[in-house]
Amino acid sequence: MALAQHVDAEKIIAESRDHPVRKHTHDRQSTLLDIPYTSRYDVEIDLPRYSIPETGVNAKVSYQLLHDELLLDGNPNMNLASFVNTWVPDECNRLMYENLNKNLVDQDEYPAAQAIHERCISMISHLWHAPKGATALGTATTGSSEAIMLGGMALKKRWQEKMKAAGKDIHNPGPNIVMGAEAQVALEKFARYFEVDARLVPVHKESGYVMDPQEAIKYVDENTIGIFVIMGSTYTGTFESVKGMSDELDKYQEETGIDVPIHVDAASGGFVAPFVYPDLAWDFRIPRVNSINASGHKYGLASVGLGWIIWRSADYLPKELIFELHYLGQTDYSFNLNFSRPAFPVLSQMFHFLNLGFSGYKRINENNLSKARLISRALEASGYFTCLSQIHKPKNQGASNISPVISHAASNVIHGHLPEISDPTYYVEGLPVVSFRFSDEIKAQYPKVKQEWIQSQLRAIGWIVPNYPLPPAEDNTEILRAVVRESLSGDLARKLILDIISVTEGLLNGAGPSYVMSVANRRQSTTSPTVAKRGETLDTQHISEHTSTYAKTC
Repeated sequence: MALAQHVDAEKIIAESRDHPVRKHTHDRQSTLLDIPYTSRYDVEIDLPRYSIPETGVNAKVSYQLLHDELLLDGNPNMNLASFVNTWVPDECNRLMYENLNKNLVDQDEYPAAQAIHERCISMISHLWHAPKGATALGTATTGSSEAIMLGGMALKKRWQEKMKAAGKDIHNPGPNIVMGAEAQVALEKFARYFEVDARLVPVHKESGYVMDPQEAIKYVDENTIGIFVIMGSTYTGTFESVKGMSDELDKYQEETGIDVPIHVDAASGGFVAPFVYPDLAWDFRIPRVNSINASGHKYGLASVGLGWIIWRSADYLPKELIFELHYLGQTDYSFNLNFSRPAFPVLSQMFHFLNLGFSGYKRINENNLSKARLISRALEASGYFTCLSQIHKPKNQGASNISPVISHAASNVIHGHLPEISDPTYYVEGLPVVSFRFSDEIKAQYPKVKQEWIQSQLRAIGWIVPNYPLPPAEDNTEILRAVVRESLSGDLARKLILDIISVTEGLLNGAGPSYVMSVANRRQSTTSPTVAKRGETLDTQHISEHTSTYAKTC
């Protein structure tokens, strides 16, 4: 039974102390109850929680205090909500530690770090097929959010110059930018922060829950500064069609004379598509693509805090946005929202470029996609879920059609086997993301069971698998989403599948949203109503046999 009144836990703690009279702090309720290992280090004071202490403690105590408090965080390897890379080799850690105090903006003092930054720009430009006849221009950022801001600002400035040259008003009705409703919040932030009208194109099941170019073109007019095309939806991992959008804009220009550019938000896909989908046209091979951004700290595998943006040539970055710096020892040029920034994430990026090479990135991405496909098949084979992500669907079956045959392809990952067809190009392109929901059958049979309870119970085990609604127009559908990264080993993937299925069966058998309640209910009953109806608990050996059958039929 819930408490009928609020209990002030801090007040209770303060009143329960052995010595209520405080000698070293003024606010009894703003202190930590204790510092770990105070007796060992002979520390007798408590530290204030929300103000700087009058007297500090030694380094060992400071470290132990923060170290122990951070143990309350989740395990990064089990955080499947995030696209951010959570592991780098020891050698990379050592390199970053050695350069922890270098400021990338100080190009005169740290020329070697700046040279590595320039080499990264060159490598990424080649990776994204920058035109040979032009010199691509780019910069590191603190992440894709800043990179998107810079790309959008360049689009807006070029649009303003074009409108002024034509003698047209740039304020009424003002600029707009078109993007799919599934756009990550950073894209909408650009529009809001820089006073650009965001025209969100509704997404739906038929479009694969991403922007349909034929729908998007209806939102374009002479005040459109550009189109944000997303290479990897954060909902389902699906790639939007850059080529399809470009074709629509080509037709629009033929009809109206209005030239609308494209900025590709490849936050995650920029370091996936080049390695596993080499024939997919999405980058600077498409002339209408002015700029591309990506997160080095996602599938670029660098340490967190790194983004990249590249323009196809200097012509696409207005000179008015570039600042000259004269007070750091030499003349430097900058186009960033942040000024000072650490050099070590850029060094981490170069480490991975040198350490892995093209073949290493290809191998890691193929492995990620393979595990994501197997998890998808296993969840669908359970009968409890339908996957909205598409990377496990063969292209010849169509992106919007989930074939019953696929449901037989279950969890060979449980037994450590790989599918016979491992070539990613055989399947629908996308990120290694598993986006899934209750099947229609399960929702009809168990209307009182909430899908969000799966998130809560998995969190209690240690997994972070978010549950949230799809974008507007489809927001009556909730999804669970697991992002597969390099750090998700085969054993962890196996445990993820088993834990999801186990938690789901517990909920369908009457367990409550709490994991503790679920375990208690299981102990009270050895016979499950769900299992009785379905025949038996999920048989992983049975699933594995059907997976082999599926692989052969493909």
